[in-house]
Amino acid sequence: MTCEEHYVKRVMAGGEWGVDICPLSTLQSLKISTDWICTNNVCVRAFDGSKRTLGKIYMIVTIGPAEFGITYTVIDMDTSYNLLLGKPWILMARAVLFTLHQVVKFEHDKKEIIIYGKDDLPITRDP
Repeated sequence: MTCEEHYVKRVMAGGEWGVDICPLSTLQSLKISTDWICTNNVCVRAFDGSKRTLGKIYMIVTIGPAEFGITYTVIDMDTSYNLLLGKPWILMARAVLFTLHQVVKFEHDKKEIIIYGKDDLPITRDP
């Protein structure tokens, strides 16, 4: 997927999460100012119970040939992923997840789009 002219790897998708999440470290890698973070009433807590939500941010991302406007909850926490696509994105895209095979399918312009899980590279800028 691409966001702000960067390829973003290690994107996790899952219907069990009620929010789309963007760690603060991902925003920093994308060179997006924290001034774009707005307040919201969503509270994400760490395992120790501490509140880690900073706010929300709206970004346009490209997944395959499709563009999506996604409102992410920004958290200040170390994560194993760069972006998390939760239930809001899955419902918006009408996507079907096949986690065992690391595949996401959705329809775009009356065509079936299939996205396969790829290697585990960091965020890189398109030359």
